[in-house]
Amino acid sequence: MYKYEYETVNCDFGGWGFGSGNVYEIEDYRSIIDKRASDGWRYVGFIPTKQRGTGHTQEIDLVFEKEV
Repeated sequence: MYKYEYETVNCDFGGWGFGSGNVYEIEDYRSIIDKRASDGWRYVGFIPTKQRGTGHTQEIDLVFEKEV
């Protein structure tokens, strides 16, 4: 049996200009994944949890699993 846990990560859409002038600024998801891996968790994937009306993802949950 597996146990699942979730970590919320913000994806801020910023910058200036239209189109190519905007960029995503994502929280340090790599350190979250590395920390979880060192604790025995396996990264499974992500789920978008908040999305703007423009279609841009604002927040995601990183999904981790561990055999219990």
